[in-house]
Amino acid sequence: MGKPALTLYLAAPRGFCAGVDRAIKIVELALQKWGAPVFVRHEIVHNKFVVDGLREKGAVFVEDLDECPDDRPVIFSAHGVPKSVPQEAARRQMVYVDATCPLVSKVHIEAERHHAEGLQMVMIGHAGHPEVLGTMGQLPEGEVLLVETVEDVAHLAPRDPARLAYITQTTLSVDDTAAIVAALEARFPAIVGPAKEDICYATTNRQAAVKAIAPRIDALLVIGAPNSSNSRRLVEVGRAAGCAYAQLVQRAEDIDWRALDGVGAVGVTAGASAPEVLVTEVIDAFRDRFDLTVEPVETAREDIEFKVPRVLREVVA
Repeated sequence: MGKPALTLYLAAPRGFCAGVDRAIKIVELALQKWGAPVFVRHEIVHNKFVVDGLREKGAVFVEDLDECPDDRPVIFSAHGVPKSVPQEAARRQMVYVDATCPLVSKVHIEAERHHAEGLQMVMIGHAGHPEVLGTMGQLPEGEVLLVETVEDVAHLAPRDPARLAYITQTTLSVDDTAAIVAALEARFPAIVGPAKEDICYATTNRQAAVKAIAPRIDALLVIGAPNSSNSRRLVEVGRAAGCAYAQLVQRAEDIDWRALDGVGAVGVTAGASAPEVLVTEVIDAFRDRFDLTVEPVETAREDIEFKVPRVLREVVA
């Protein structure tokens, strides 16, 4: 008896974005320049496969600067850190490299500019996420109010309702964020928004690709880590677009094949911190079980590249 037929719709863009690519490169170049160990505050990007690979090369991942010795380099993750972290590293005369994604740094600069103009900030984001902690930590305590949902907007108690600006986490659901922004603008008509949307191009593009394949598929698999915000949003976007079965998997071994029994079309995408090798692994696992047809569905081209910090450019040369 032959294998059952299945069409796999492969979303593009998917996987690594320019900020993730740069952050990983920074760790690799730091190891070349200074040798092991190089310390990294928080996971450089939210992907176990990537972090384990860097750990094998000599990166040591910690959650706090207190865990780092003064005489070894430390790298700040792509998600960004509160302003107090580089200040403390400088006080201890540590060598440090900031791998914050430039699109997250853009939000930090926005927040500081609005603060300098006397505006209180509203941040749309997920409480406890390192990017949110880093962005809120750019300004003094109480200067950034966090909202996670439309409902939260009703409970905001700003210092002056006429002197507000909003910023967002870069990895949110485009549709959910639009609804929260609409609620903010309805309640605070004078609120100032960013000149250019804070949700990054990669998040927007990956969500659009999922929406494009959703009408053709019976199930969606998103390759990514449970602590990856942009990966989890892709699952939510898939469900909102009509995928009855949408699941996050870290690797091929996590696929629940029983849930896909009788399914004829599956969509596959990957969060911005998931490497393409894991996508290939998932496709191979499908090929082992099905008479497989792979249909790429491309909704955008990405050619953005971010330079590594100057201190590491000599290693590249």
